[in-house]
Amino acid sequence: MNTIIQNILVFIAVALAIWFLLHKYGVLPKKKTSGSKACGQDDCGCH
Repeated sequence: MNTIIQNILVFIAVALAIWFLLHKYGVLPKKKTSGSKACGQDDCGCH
C-alpha cells in the first residue's frame, strides 16, 4: 500500500515540475487578461 501512495506522490511531483518548467520557458501560452487596456488595442508587449 505504501508503494502505491509513494508512486502517486512521485508522479504528482514530476508533473508539477514539468508544468513549472514549461511555463517558465514559455512553451505553454500564458493567459491574457482582456480587462487591462493600458497599451491600447494592439499588443505592443510593453508590460
